[in-house]
Amino acid sequence: MLKITIAVAVLMLVGATAFAQCTPLDRSHAKWSALLDQHVSAGQLDYQALQNRHRDALDGYLSDLSSTCAAEYSAATREDKIAFWINAYNAFTVALILEHYPIASIRKIGWLPGAAFRDSFIPMPTLKGGEISLNDIEHGTLRSAFNEPRIHFALVCAAQSCPPLRAEAYRGADLDHQLDDQAREFLHDARKNRYVAATNVLELSAIFDWFGEDFTADGTTLASFVGRYLDLPRDSVPEVRYLPYDWQLNDRAK
Repeated sequence: MLKITIAVAVLMLVGATAFAQCTPLDRSHAKWSALLDQHVSAGQLDYQALQNRHRDALDGYLSDLSSTCAAEYSAATREDKIAFWINAYNAFTVALILEHYPIASIRKIGWLPGAAFRDSFIPMPTLKGGEISLNDIEHGTLRSAFNEPRIHFALVCAAQSCPPLRAEAYRGADLDHQLDDQAREFLHDARKNRYVAATNVLELSAIFDWFGEDFTADGTTLASFVGRYLDLPRDSVPEVRYLPYDWQLNDRAK
């Protein structure tokens, strides 16, 4: 049902031409920024207010993403492409939650654990030839094509332990600054990452466990990568431990 409702809503907005007229690549993502600015505070999203007041605007933005012209995307910069897919992941995740709202966790969607991330409910006919999943965006596109570990500080899977949802869209022209800012904010949130000086233990989000190879691909250690954003004692080799992941919804209204 989820796959049908979101896909149909987006397809209806695109119109009867079924993507015959593609949409120019949106480099500003202004529609998404406007929604985030109104409904995000301290990294949390007011899902109920978005559902009640601006669901049509969200669907309009999703339809723009879904009908993006393949030729324009192909000619875009690496940064514009990364920003496009981060915004697509986050916006379609929000749409997914709204299809089931109120709900306690994204992991409550579907019969099996993680089903929400595997379900192909995202219409991308012009860029991917059909419907894709959140996993397709994260693993099949962003991780496989761009070698940019900082995406993990920008992709928000609607959970409390996720990085904060930024109150603006990602844009290619500002991407490096935005990703660095996200990394710094995420690593300085002591609920998710912290250094315990008394025991020389670096307690990190499970994200660093799940995707450790992304952060050490250039030969650096995990502690060295984290040390770019989090102050650690010079020449220390801390023990790394991973914190439990809180999958409760990142709902501002709660």
